[in-house]
Amino acid sequence: MKKIYLCRHGESEYNAKKIVQGHIDTNLTEKGIKQAQSLAEFLKDKNIQKIVSSDLKRAYQTAKTVAEVLGLTVHVDQRIREMHFGTWEGLSYDWIYQNAKEHFYNWLSNPVKHPLPQQEDIFHFEKRLRLFWEDVKKIPEENILIVGHGGSIQGLLCIAMNLGIDCLWKFRHDNTGLSLVISNGSKDEVKFINLSFYIEK
Repeated sequence: MKKIYLCRHGESEYNAKKIVQGHIDTNLTEKGIKQAQSLAEFLKDKNIQKIVSSDLKRAYQTAKTVAEVLGLTVHVDQRIREMHFGTWEGLSYDWIYQNAKEHFYNWLSNPVKHPLPQQEDIFHFEKRLRLFWEDVKKIPEENILIVGHGGSIQGLLCIAMNLGIDCLWKFRHDNTGLSLVISNGSKDEVKFINLSFYIEK
């Protein structure tokens, strides 16, 4: 049985400023680095054998911080980078609440029916995550850490639970929140979602 830990990156500069990121590439804040260090301490006794990260800096820096503590290297895979949020990337949530609140809530309710302007095609997003997931389950190591983003981690959980991608925002991950999927290759079982008691607040 394979244990696949799914983790969202630590707090980034745009998280702290409450700005939509997507593919915009920002660094971790000091708080985000501390969150990643807390994550690493929590994972010390989990026998993590391989770490795979999104190529975006906020995820890679999180993964690198954990890898340094665990004595591992980080393998990068672009397929688990965040969804591209189209013209909303770089907008503040304050602006969105004031100018597009109804669209925002409709999108959270069903991102298939209510896509953002010029966002990445959601079925392309799902396809790249599904291909990644199938490859991860073929990795020989049994204990794997995946470091991604709110959207990509939750997308992987939708796939593991056989939910439609329209359920993408039905649950959420805090910064460095951790989920665990147990897989035997043909069957996936989600053990917990968004474990976060260890996170630097």
